[in-house]
Amino acid sequence: MGFLLFASCGQKPKQEATAEEPVAESPHTPEYNTENPRTVLTSIAHAHGGWNDLWKKRDVEYTYDYRVPATDKADISMERYIFNSEASYGKYLQHQINVMPDNDAEVVQCFDGKNTVVMVDGKKSEDEALVGLSDFLRRANYYWFTMPYKLNDKGTVAKYLGSEAYNNINYDKVHVTYDPEVTGKEQNDIYILYVNPETKLVDRFYFSLPFLGVEEPVIIANYEYEDIEGQLIATKRSYFIPTEEGYPEEPSLVQTLSDIKFGNGFTEETLMQ
Repeated sequence: MGFLLFASCGQKPKQEATAEEPVAESPHTPEYNTENPRTVLTSIAHAHGGWNDLWKKRDVEYTYDYRVPATDKADISMERYIFNSEASYGKYLQHQINVMPDNDAEVVQCFDGKNTVVMVDGKKSEDEALVGLSDFLRRANYYWFTMPYKLNDKGTVAKYLGSEAYNNINYDKVHVTYDPEVTGKEQNDIYILYVNPETKLVDRFYFSLPFLGVEEPVIIANYEYEDIEGQLIATKRSYFIPTEEGYPEEPSLVQTLSDIKFGNGFTEETLMQ
């Protein structure tokens, strides 16, 4: 199973990126009712700090370490996103897995909300495969950063699956997928969220990869959070890919986010500067 496809799933827009506009949010804690799983998703967004709060921060910059522990190979990038356009920038300081792993050139990817440009050692690349890969990563990395809010996007279909104990916590399990009429995809990703009913955070989830032939949600993600300026950000993400022998004891892939800074004043025109 390719690490690129595994780590880069997520709901992609049909064409241009269209960020959800801010909406009126109650200052009060929203209802959390498993009989109405949409309220669980709303509670998740609220617990993370709220979409309106993130929107007001305008943009973010952070260092992204995407690492395979078994080989210690990594893709390390400086990431920048603008929330109102879903513009996404990545400058790779090290790339040994997904992005030109056999080349030491400096690689910069930038999606402005409409189109993706790739610079290799300062020169614009016309390599269609590289541009396509870069467009995929730019959209996917943004999705994962904003996932607590993307769960509430239009077209989300949610169903409560009951509770399950893990690490001495009784988690509420919520099945989430997306309406094909909205996404334009015949097969959509499936998530089984493990929601802590006390914190309203998703500590763990299973997900599928239909485009890679993994049609059932069998890949495990464990998340650890930090409070960054009022936003709970998953700064450590550990993924476990099953084999014929079952799940490994150690993670197959670990992603860490560090040096997170909001409100940098980026625009689509200055994102690459």
